[in-house]
Amino acid sequence: MSNNELHPTGGYEHVTIVETGRTAYLAGQCPVDQDQQVVGIGDLEAQIDQVVANCLAALDSVGAKPEDVVRSVVYVVSADSATVGGAWHHLSEKTPLGPAFKAASTVMGVTALGYPGQLIEVDLTARLPE
Repeated sequence: MSNNELHPTGGYEHVTIVETGRTAYLAGQCPVDQDQQVVGIGDLEAQIDQVVANCLAALDSVGAKPEDVVRSVVYVVSADSATVGGAWHHLSEKTPLGPAFKAASTVMGVTALGYPGQLIEVDLTARLPE
């Protein structure tokens, strides 16, 4: 979808239209392993890898793929726009979750997230296959 009145994007859509059907709303996925421990304390890339694994597992649990995502929100603990944007670019260009970030997407810097040492969280909404 394109709208000449909106600014060009870095690969995502300003608007995603979902035809009627079922939708899955994933809880924010954190860089937490199966032992409920935050992985990669102080290492944003390691935390991104864990978040990606968790997102893929959550999508798979409902029969969805990254291509089925219609909305993403990425939270990064940082006030530095290069760090925040870099996290989004890493997610969208260097991971198997990348197609999820082609739909409507928001990325924001925040001061803190739920777990001590947590640097990133990803919230996804996906349309479910028929």
